[in-house]
Amino acid sequence: MAETNAAARSGSSTVTSDVAPPKRRRKGAPGQQAHWYTHVILIAIVAVIGFPLAYAMLVGTQTNQEYFSHQLSPGSALRDNFDTVWNQRDIGLYMRTSTIQSVVIAAGKSVTAVLAGLAFVYFKFNLKGPVFWFVLVTLMMPTEISILALFEIVSGFGWTNSMLAITVPFLASATGAFLFRQHFLSIPAELSEAARVDGAGPLRFLWSVLLPLSWNVFGALAVIQFLYSWNMYLWPSLIIREDDSQTVQIGLGALQNIGGGLSYGPLMLGAVLASIPPTLVFVLLQKTFLKGFAITAGK
Repeated sequence: MAETNAAARSGSSTVTSDVAPPKRRRKGAPGQQAHWYTHVILIAIVAVIGFPLAYAMLVGTQTNQEYFSHQLSPGSALRDNFDTVWNQRDIGLYMRTSTIQSVVIAAGKSVTAVLAGLAFVYFKFNLKGPVFWFVLVTLMMPTEISILALFEIVSGFGWTNSMLAITVPFLASATGAFLFRQHFLSIPAELSEAARVDGAGPLRFLWSVLLPLSWNVFGALAVIQFLYSWNMYLWPSLIIREDDSQTVQIGLGALQNIGGGLSYGPLMLGAVLASIPPTLVFVLLQKTFLKGFAITAGK
């Protein structure tokens, strides 16, 4: 028995000694080189994309003489340009109007979109399919097609020069209805059946079950609609005639003529200031925005 155990021990030691140690990955492997090149490419892309913004910030500090001399260093007119943009042309008032408009439109479109998605998925009614396709067709119709009819309707209501004129006509979204319909279709049908058995109505089911599962879609839709509302130009220029009620895009157009001519410093500084609110919204909702589109892309 002792000889057998000794042989077993010697055999196991022999087998162990024959196993080669794992090879360590050497520096400069192909995977690491590809990772290094990826970073270089990404840095180059960021530099190309960020150059216009950096140049606009640089021009925002310069006078016209410094701009036309192609000066690539900060200028001497930052305080004067800021005083012109913020105090004399009151860009802050325009930004406040656009912020209220964009928040109201983003919130309103989110509410109507989630209700439309609820109806298209969990309700049965006649011609549900054709109605949904009709909603999608409206995505191919730009606002400019119906601008004259919309102007007549809003003017008839007496909403000219008011916040109602630049918010109420845009509280419905075909894009939002499509996003929420696709999202609700991915939710297991057993949840709605269980809620129905428990006696929960449609609104209770929406509040307790669907909304907690839909915050990422809400975030994605909110970012899209906020940026859309912030960049709106044609409709406010038609329906709003008072300067105190105008949006930021119209205010930026007013910066083109300062002192009897085109002044590039105030114009670029105003554009940089006007880009701050949408940038903050995107940064705050960035993760939610990406997760929301990841959800819709996987359907």
